[in-house]
Amino acid sequence: MAHTILSLLTLFLAIFSLNPTVECHSRARAYIEQQCRSTLYTELCVRTLLPFASKTNAPPPEQLARISLTTCLVKARITKAYVNMVAKEYFNKTKNARYHEAVTDCLHQINDGVNQITQSVKEQQRMVHDGEKNFSWHESNVQSWVSTALTDVTACLDRISDKAIGGKEKGMIKARVLNVKHLASNALALFNKFTTRHRGSRVIKTP
Repeated sequence: MAHTILSLLTLFLAIFSLNPTVECHSRARAYIEQQCRSTLYTELCVRTLLPFASKTNAPPPEQLARISLTTCLVKARITKAYVNMVAKEYFNKTKNARYHEAVTDCLHQINDGVNQITQSVKEQQRMVHDGEKNFSWHESNVQSWVSTALTDVTACLDRISDKAIGGKEKGMIKARVLNVKHLASNALALFNKFTTRHRGSRVIKTP
């Protein structure tokens, strides 16, 4: 009986290892991991993009860059709403003016960052629509705006480090803002990878 169970288990594992669905998922993950090598936060990059890589379709680098930046925008908007909520609740309880000033400054930076990322997402959409037309112009705009967003988020993190903010609140806000910073960094890296590869393909195609 034990021998039969062992044989069936071995057969099942052999069939499972040859399952084309599993193989396709493995290929999709390998593709995403390869695309994410240019990013600073590779594991976050893989977690962000893997759900969009199906067993039958691997998004091209340009699309991955757009997915990454759009995800960053969504997270930034959620973080902005969260920080605003926590700031109001904590200030209403403590009336701590220094805390309110520090978090208000952070919110200002996040809001500016959200605006910069929103512009970048729209610019990427225009880049797709225009094709080769004004490619360098769109590229420069996206790079500039995402870089500014990174600066904004970093400034927010600096204000959160103010001693006026309590440990629990500081930890909750910092974790979310830091996630936005990492997403923005990854999005910029993927965008730069796409534009560099695109330029290379144009050079090769030029007679």
